[in-house]
Order: sequence, then structure tokens, then C-alpha cells
Amino acid sequence: MENNISDNSKTASSKIGIVNYGAGNLFSLGCALERQNITYGMINKIDDFDLYSHIIIPGVGHAGAAMSKLKASGLSDAIKLLKKPVLGICVGMQLLTAHSEEGNSALLDLFPLQTRLFDKDQHIKIPHMGWNNVDFKDNKLFYNILNLTQFYFVHSYFIEYNPIFDIASAHYGGRFSAAIQKDNFFGVQFHPEKSGAAGEQLLKNFAHLTL
Repeated sequence: MENNISDNSKTASSKIGIVNYGAGNLFSLGCALERQNITYGMINKIDDFDLYSHIIIPGVGHAGAAMSKLKASGLSDAIKLLKKPVLGICVGMQLLTAHSEEGNSALLDLFPLQTRLFDKDQHIKIPHMGWNNVDFKDNKLFYNILNLTQFYFVHSYFIEYNPIFDIASAHYGGRFSAAIQKDNFFGVQFHPEKSGAAGEQLLKNFAHLTL
């Protein structure tokens, strides 16, 4: 985790709460939010969830290790009970699924989906790294973004495509979920904070999302 990110967690005007479990690309995410004039703060303990209207679970790192940290802090159970909009990014999205092959890890199980390792036998480079077109459904998260816009991905594991929960997909050795939704929980496999104008538009859409 970068240590030079500002911590506005006690500021009354903060809106986005970023779950701080020690494994997120917090500095880049914070900069992207600031460029869109979106106020934010850090969630370090359960009571902090009450300070924010929207929650982001960032993601860089190992899903199993991230889940262990969420459990140790007690944040995992609190996340499951949230009724406000929640956005998981990359590993944060994978944490919303039932299980990951990364470390054979049981996760939050908010989506009955599996997170799997890309198939090396398909002769693709792992990790999947770089820009990829995203084919999305009509969803508030993608408001004012052109379909098949490219977003930036960095991941070795993917969430299996499921037409019930999938709101966007991409292809890399096959079709996989680029974004999912179930009730108030959203996830994106790509990094909006590293995806230029389209990514920042998505973060802006999430910040203004109503259910």
C-alpha cells in the first residue's frame, strides 16, 4: 500500500469510503477520484462504514491474503451486511465471489461464482495485462461510456462468465466477466483508476449511483 495517500476518513463531506485492507492501489485510486472532484476517505474499522454513502473495495494482490486481512479486521462480515452501493475493483471484485483458485480461498460469497486461473494451455500470456475492449449491457455504471471502450486490465485470475450477474464481458483466451452486479454490489475486473477518461467516468457514475 502507498503511504502518501491523504486520509479524509473523518471529514464530514467524504462520500466514497475505500476499504483499507493493506492490499489496494490506493494512491492511483485516490488521484482518479480527486480528478473528478469526488471526496473520499479510508475505512479502517467497522464503524467507518457509517461515514460514507458509497464503498469501494480496491484490488491489487493475492485474493487469499486479502480475504484473511478482511476477516482479521472484522470488515468481511460488515461488507456482507451493506445495503449501500459497493464497488469491487480487480481483486476487490474477485473477493465478492464464492471461491478463488488463488490460494484455494473461500471468499465473501456474495456472488455464487468462481474465480479461476487463466488456462496456460491456451498459449496466452499470464497475467493478462493491458487494454481490452469491454462489451457491456445497459447499466448505470457505464452511463455515458461507449460500448466496446477499452479499459486497462492486470490479472492472472478471472471470474467465470455468468449471464445472470454479468453486466460486461471481455475476451482473453475466452470470454470472462469484466463487470458484475447483484443488488447493491458491483465489481469490475479492470482498473478504472488506470483507464483514462472512460475509467474516471465510471468512477463518477458509481459515486452518483442510486439504487
